[in-house]
Order: sequence, then C-alpha cells, then structure tokens
Amino acid sequence: VRILHLKETVASLARLLASTSHGGFPVVCRPKPDHPEVFQGTIKRLELCMLLENEHIFEPETNDESFSSSPPLSYEKITVEKLPNLSRLTTLLNRYATDPQYQQLFINLEPYINKSAMSVQAHFSLQRTYIIFRTLGLRHLTVVDLQNRVVGMITRKDLMPFPLEERLRPQLVPQ
Repeated sequence: VRILHLKETVASLARLLASTSHGGFPVVCRPKPDHPEVFQGTIKRLELCMLLENEHIFEPETNDESFSSSPPLSYEKITVEKLPNLSRLTTLLNRYATDPQYQQLFINLEPYINKSAMSVQAHFSLQRTYIIFRTLGLRHLTVVDLQNRVVGMITRKDLMPFPLEERLRPQLVPQ
C-alpha cells in the first residue's frame, strides 16, 4: 500500500504520481509522537494532481505540525472529472521530482482528504465487502488492523469475479 501523510513533500508526491497508476491513496497521521500512524482518510489521484498544479499552496517545512499562510483551495478547484492538461502535469511532475527545491516544500493534505472514507477491518467478510462496494459505488476501500493502521487497499478490480475466483481457489480446493 502506498500511504500518504498529512504533510508531504512536493517531490515525493510527484514521484508517487509518476511511478503509480493508483486512483486513490490512504492518508495517515501519528496522533502522538510515540503512537503508530493511524488511518485518517483518503485522497484521490486527480485531487493530488490538481493540488500540484497550484504552486502557491506549497509551503516550507515548519518545526511543528501547523501550516501557515495560504488558504486551502476551493472544493470546485480540486474536484475534476479529468485532468485539464495532461502534458502540462507530466512536465510539472518531472520538474518537481528532480528539482531539489521541491524536497523542501510541503503540501498540507488535511483540508483535502476525505475524512469520512470507508474502511474495513483486515478480517472483514469478503461477501460483505463486495456488497458494500456494489451498494455504495466505491472505487477503493482501505483495510485497517485493530489499531486502525493501514494494511491494505481493495479496489473494484480486486472484487471482479474471475481474478477473485483465481485467488480463492487455493483456499477452497482441499489439499
């Protein structure tokens, strides 16, 4: 699972988007310094792309977890059906991933994550997971352990009949 933190460098986001085709990512945070990272919500690939097209929201690192000046982008600005200019985004991702200055600039993802994203426990029923996907029209579902730490992501492709049957066959056929 490729997880994101509430505070991510521009360079790491650019490398992530350039190296994966995932449609969504779980976002985690550490509630206290000595606690493990726990699931906070999800963010879609398109939303990350739209954030990276708005350089004015990039901020330098601060010692604490707070962010300063720039107000968050409006909902309308980051929720799009498709990317307006794919070639421009590709150029930006290459620049962000290679230019050292973007290692020092961060994006606060907190205002943009879906904090009401569904998640299921690691030992949740496969049948119920399938029903949840179908009835809610989900694209991804985060899998967490008992401490709410991310352990996986289920996508619609994972629940398609043929691949699912292939994965289950070894468990269903008696040895």
